[in-house]
Amino acid sequence: MTFLIIFIIVVLLLIASIRVVPQGSAFVIERLGRYNATWEPGIHLKIPFFDRISRKVLLKEQVADFAPQPVITKDNVTMQIDSVVYFRIMDPKLYAYGVENPIMAMENLTATTLRNIIGDMELDATLTSRETINSQMLQIIDQATDPWGIKVTRVELKNIQPPNAIRESMEKQMKAEREKRAAILQAEGEKQSMILEAEGKNQAAVLNAEAEKRATILAAEAEKEREIQEAYGRAEAIRQVQQATADGIRMLKEAGADDAIIKLRSIEAFEKASDGKATKIIIPSEIQSIVGLVEGIKEGASAKE
Repeated sequence: MTFLIIFIIVVLLLIASIRVVPQGSAFVIERLGRYNATWEPGIHLKIPFFDRISRKVLLKEQVADFAPQPVITKDNVTMQIDSVVYFRIMDPKLYAYGVENPIMAMENLTATTLRNIIGDMELDATLTSRETINSQMLQIIDQATDPWGIKVTRVELKNIQPPNAIRESMEKQMKAEREKRAAILQAEGEKQSMILEAEGKNQAAVLNAEAEKRATILAAEAEKEREIQEAYGRAEAIRQVQQATADGIRMLKEAGADDAIIKLRSIEAFEKASDGKATKIIIPSEIQSIVGLVEGIKEGASAKE
């Protein structure tokens, strides 16, 4: 019976001595009060009454959000600045034994580093140099926390709060700047509008001049075409009369008419051709002699009457 009880106690002690370290964690083990080992994720066996877990360390990246700190700039302006530090524990042993409270130590280190950096800068530079401040703080804090087994991966200024009087002054300045930009934009718009209007009027005048020029050219071309058509018409009329005369003479010749009749027909053709509109008609000499003969006969007939 005693043996059974001892066996059960041993089994319970063995079960109680089995420890499982989860992923992303590490256990710092002390044996008889001294550092013994760092357990990685997995199953481990702790010696009862000799070994103890000194600290459970989280190996994932962690975020430390520190409260706002009063900081004085180079031009004696007091501001409230809060910062955020991203870090990871690289050495659990140093993290456990390097400093008493690593997070508090890192917070104080961050506050003093921030005061030193801001103290060398004026207010305007502080408000516009966040990236520079973050970079300097990261370099200083990461180097200072190496003995604590901490790797600082990133430092960010979360919020910068100037005094109320400074904020009101900045708001007034920003308002005046916005009004100035608005006035400049309005003036630029009016200037551009006037330029476009002038260009539009100039373009319209050019188009009107081009239209008038084109209309004048078309009118001249129409007048020229009309005169050409009239000339063609008169020439065609003369040609047709002459053609008819020639056809008549040809027919008289074919009918056996003598030269006198042909010449008389020619005179009648010239009369029709002139139609009272021609100012000058050139008549061949042969026809002129016949005209004289005809006039003589007409005068003799008139005398007899």
